Amino acid sequence: MPSAGEKPDPPSPHRMTDLIETIRRTLVPIHKEGYPFILIGIVLTVLAGYFSQFFGWIFLILTLWVCYFFRDPERVVPVGDGLVISPADGRVNLIATVLPPPELDLPLVPTLRVSVFMNVFDCHVNRMPVAGKIGQIHYTPGLFLNAELDKASEDNERNGLVVETLHGGVPKRIGVVQIAGLVARRIVGFVSAGDTLAVGDRFGLIRFGSRVDVYLPAGSRVLVGLGQKAVAGETVLADLGGGPERSFRRT
Repeated sequence: MPSAGEKPDPPSPHRMTDLIETIRRTLVPIHKEGYPFILIGIVLTVLAGYFSQFFGWIFLILTLWVCYFFRDPERVVPVGDGLVISPADGRVNLIATVLPPPELDLPLVPTLRVSVFMNVFDCHVNRMPVAGKIGQIHYTPGLFLNAELDKASEDNERNGLVVETLHGGVPKRIGVVQIAGLVARRIVGFVSAGDTLAVGDRFGLIRFGSRVDVYLPAGSRVLVGLGQKAVAGETVLADLGGGPERSFRRT
């Protein structure tokens, strides 16, 4: 300890750097798509707070929720030949064998589909399930039914992508469909047909509450269970080469 009259040593540059790095890692980045909504929330909070403290708090809470909704955290992406990674945060709510949407131009044969439902508290930035080239993008207008319903795949507004990838040197085509939900009113795409992306790269975002369907080619094995929490860019949904079978139980 410094004796009386002595000035304490200034903070170490290394300590300041460590503190700044800790703060940086704690604060989750916000996607730029959220900036206009956050600005509107701030303005409404100030105006409401000027006339009523109660409503000022209400709008402040809503603005903080908007910040939380548009968070865009970094993810640690599993990399391996044949792995299909979840494109969305949320709950695996449907696993079924169905005919793919005709607009994707995939073979019209029964195909494995895994659906991940995002509620309004999940991160809504969508990520590439596999590395590959965007073969085509097809937007389909539609209804805004509850995205948890099976018929939302056919009736709701949606944006479909076909990803051309390789597994063991063999070309594979995977369908990824963003589906607007009961509250969602906008599907935002970040990519164009012909773009080549790595697994885990961001390709879109849906506002606010929605679902993403993944259509898997023949020979794939689903590696998640119904009700499982999926994390975009991290959770392995399936293996294109089959892979070991998994079983699940609720506890």
